[in-house]
Amino acid sequence: MIVALTGATGFVGQAVLDAAERQGIEVRALTRRSQAPRRGVTWVEGSLADGRSLKTLCDGAASVIHVAGLTNTPDPAEFKKANVEGTRKLLAAATQCSAGKRFVFISSLSAREPSLSRYGSSKAHAEAYVETSGLDFTIVRPPAVYGPRDKDMFELFRSAKYGVVPVPPQGHTSIIHVDDLAECLLALSPPGVASGATLEPDDGKPGGYEHGELARLIGKAVGRKVFAPHLPAPILKLAARGDRLLRGDEAKLTADRVGYMVHADWVCRPDRAVPDAVWNPRIPGAEGLAQTARWYEREGWL
Repeated sequence: MIVALTGATGFVGQAVLDAAERQGIEVRALTRRSQAPRRGVTWVEGSLADGRSLKTLCDGAASVIHVAGLTNTPDPAEFKKANVEGTRKLLAAATQCSAGKRFVFISSLSAREPSLSRYGSSKAHAEAYVETSGLDFTIVRPPAVYGPRDKDMFELFRSAKYGVVPVPPQGHTSIIHVDDLAECLLALSPPGVASGATLEPDDGKPGGYEHGELARLIGKAVGRKVFAPHLPAPILKLAARGDRLLRGDEAKLTADRVGYMVHADWVCRPDRAVPDAVWNPRIPGAEGLAQTARWYEREGWL
């Protein structure tokens, strides 16, 4: 089976490549620039804006796993271009290729509340294209994804080293280790698996984690007892402006992210769990966070 993969050079995509190699699955992967040869991977140079490269990517593939997407940008208008129009063009290419009828779309829990952020709205609009595509599809809405190579949740690990991890207002969130998510996506890739479903995979912890609880687990992972103050929305918005001034386009905390961070419930719903016969998480939160902290330390990030 050949799996066509977008976003292969990103955080989640690299984990999918690793999992596919472990399982002996051949991957055809889209890339914007030349990549070093890799066993089991055929690189296709192009982008989501290039219809010809998308057709090459999908032609002959048994399934398409669409990981690529824009999660953060100083210009919120870019979300529509990347997440909505990019998905629409990939769907068109998959539809044209008779062998590429299986489509697994990686969305986001933020699509549940599209009014809170431009990012969540873009994912919800992309989901609508997937649902009306006529393809054999499954939509996957991961919660917060963490693990080796991740640069977003790394900010929390770095803060924990200093003993303070500011968190959003009171609320709960689910999490998932990137290796678990990668194996979940591959388990969903064969035709006919959970067709038409919108699924919310997590690490298996019922009710997720209270924000302060998660911060303390990250502190434990780096060997520190941390103070985890809950910051109200106005303070987070002010911090976003400060991050913009300090890091410019590289800012991690944006006004758009604040929009969904302050929502109280980002817990995966049990009725949208991946069927047990298809996939189960292997990495509990505390174990995965500790493993991730060790990776950051080995790589000199912390």
